[in-house]
Amino acid sequence: MLRVRHEVNGGPGVLLAEEVNAPEAGAGQVLIRVEAIGITLPTVRRIWEAREPIALGGEVAGEIVALGAGVTTFAIGERVTGLCFNHAYAEFAVLNTAMASRIPGGADAVEAVALVRSGLVARGAYEAAHPEPGESVLVTAAAGAVGTLALQYARAGGASRVVAAVSSLDKADFVRAMGADEVVRYEDTDWGGPYDVILDGVGGDLLTPAVRALATGGRLVAFSSGGGTVEAYELLVRGASLIGFQIRAIALGKPALYDRWLRELWQMRDAGTLRTAVHEEIPLAEAARAHALIEQRRNLGKVVLVP
Repeated sequence: MLRVRHEVNGGPGVLLAEEVNAPEAGAGQVLIRVEAIGITLPTVRRIWEAREPIALGGEVAGEIVALGAGVTTFAIGERVTGLCFNHAYAEFAVLNTAMASRIPGGADAVEAVALVRSGLVARGAYEAAHPEPGESVLVTAAAGAVGTLALQYARAGGASRVVAAVSSLDKADFVRAMGADEVVRYEDTDWGGPYDVILDGVGGDLLTPAVRALATGGRLVAFSSGGGTVEAYELLVRGASLIGFQIRAIALGKPALYDRWLRELWQMRDAGTLRTAVHEEIPLAEAARAHALIEQRRNLGKVVLVP
C-alpha cells in the first residue's frame, strides 16, 4: 500500500511517499480501507517542532475490512470515521473503536472527515464556555475546519453577535458566508470587543489580546495545540475565566455525551444548520503540498488527502 511518512535528516522535516505492507488491526481496533484523510493542525505543528520522525496522525474515513480481537460493535463492510494517531496518511489505517463512529448513508468520506472531528471540537469548545442566548462570540482561526463550524454553532446557539478573527481580510467574504457578522484581523489593535465568549483555536501570542478582548465575566476557551501563557492579572481585573478543552477527554471519559453530540452533529447537518467547507481534495502522494496550505494559512475550511 501507499503510505506517506515523515523523515528528518538534520534539517527541516520532509514527507515521503513509500510502498509498505498494510497494517493489521490489534485488539480493540478496526482496519479500514481509507477513502479520505483530514489533516489536523496538531500534526502539522508537531512536524514544525520535530527533531525526529513522527507518525502522521489524522482524521480518516473509509470501509472496515478487518476486525481486531474483541471487536463486537462494528462489522466488516461498515463505513466509519475517526482520529487515527498512528500512520493515518495511508491507503489502509487502523482505528481504535473508542475513536470510531459510523458514517450515515448518503454522506461521503470527504464530508465525514470535514464534519465529525472538527464539529465535535467546535461543539465541545462552545459548550465549555456555558454560553447564554444573546451573548457575543469571537472565534479565532475562523476560516479553518473547526472555526467555520464554531461560527455556525454560535449562530445556532442564539449569539447576538458572531465575529471571526483571521490572519488576512482575504478570508472575510468566506467567513461571513459561514456565519460571521463581522471580521477582525489578528494584528488589529482593537478586536472590536468586549466579548462574552472567545473560542481560541490558535494559542501562542494570540492569547494575550484574546484575554484583553473579554467582557467582564467573559470566558476564553482554548482548544488549540499552540500553547501560550496568560497573565492571571488580566483575568482577575475582568472577572474572566480561561477554560481548556480537549475532545479526546470527552470521547474516553464521557462516551454517552460524546455519542449524543455525534448524533446531534449529523442531525444538524441534515437540517442544514451545519455546513462543511473543504478547501481542496489533494492526492495522498502530495501530502507536502497539503501541509503547505495550512502552514501558510491559505486554507479556507478543511484540507483533505484522498488516496
